[in-house]
Amino acid sequence: MALLTLLTDFGYRDHYVAALKARLLHLEPALQLLDISHAVEAFNIAHAVYVLSSVYQDFPAGTVHLVGVSDLGRGHGAEPVWHAAHYQGHYFVSADNGLLNLLCDGRPEELISLPPPGGSNLASPTRDVLAPAAVRLAQGEPLSALGPPAPDLHQLLNRQLRLQDNRITGHVIHVDHYGNLITNISRSAVEVVGRGRPPAVHFARETVRELLPHFAAGEPGAAVCTFNSRDCLCIGIGQGHAAELLGLYYDSQVDVRFVAD
Repeated sequence: MALLTLLTDFGYRDHYVAALKARLLHLEPALQLLDISHAVEAFNIAHAVYVLSSVYQDFPAGTVHLVGVSDLGRGHGAEPVWHAAHYQGHYFVSADNGLLNLLCDGRPEELISLPPPGGSNLASPTRDVLAPAAVRLAQGEPLSALGPPAPDLHQLLNRQLRLQDNRITGHVIHVDHYGNLITNISRSAVEVVGRGRPPAVHFARETVRELLPHFAAGEPGAAVCTFNSRDCLCIGIGQGHAAELLGLYYDSQVDVRFVAD
């Protein structure tokens, strides 16, 4: 039986996580469950995508990932839709809210529509729609047994880097628990555009002219720029909360500049 991971915005104060796990274990008592997080910001698709994309490939192939974030999907009066997908050897079940499109940077390799629950009760689509589908996948059922091929997928766009001869313009894509700012500027982009020239990272009213190997290499209270394990450029404050101290948050602009040849 495949491992089943859980990623939701249910939080830890209420009974919602326990109710979801109770439902899953009722469907399959031998299920292997592992929590990724239940502290995704409420309805924050970008946060969920960042967390999931950072870790799902570390799990064994065939793992099923149940994502209960903004689980009524597109909203704005549209009929809710839920999907199950196969992508890079993993299975995902989620509402049609743009998450799968962002995670896969397009359409997954296989995508099916999950049938809605009987009746009009949509109090918890994660429990009543996504959980049964996730269990069936973990039990080894093929994706095609869960529903018909999905005709379309809700589209959201990832922020794209702007590359120029002497400059890279990116944005903050995540603020972590410590207040560090993770950007969409990759190490490879810095190397390709920089061509061996030293970079200067510009954000808010700050300029950092040295990339350090890790956050602890900086002085307490000083701004630090480094690459994380995913080779994303990150900004932090030594022993401080960078987002609060710098006034930068999700989607804030960050530039890397190089002296002209």
